[in-house]
Amino acid sequence: MQLEVRVVPNAKKFAISMKDGIWKVHVPAKADEGRANRELVGLLSEALGAPVAIVRGAKSRRKTLEVSGTESDVLSKLRAIAQENEV
Repeated sequence: MQLEVRVVPNAKKFAISMKDGIWKVHVPAKADEGRANRELVGLLSEALGAPVAIVRGAKSRRKTLEVSGTESDVLSKLRAIAQENEV
């Protein structure tokens, strides 16, 4: 499934939240030489238990991701993570 996210680099910790209908993913890495993108893919893949790839927006904070799995599974996991670590 494709998922649109807004990345917040240089955060204190990895966290996921929903704001204005868009998933916000906070990553500790700075947006320097692709570090935040690599960390986004790695941490989100680990958290969701499924491969994640950036499809669009590699140089933007707003990205489209391809996540393996069904839409209902991915969204339920995102909601659970967001509730665990509200930002």
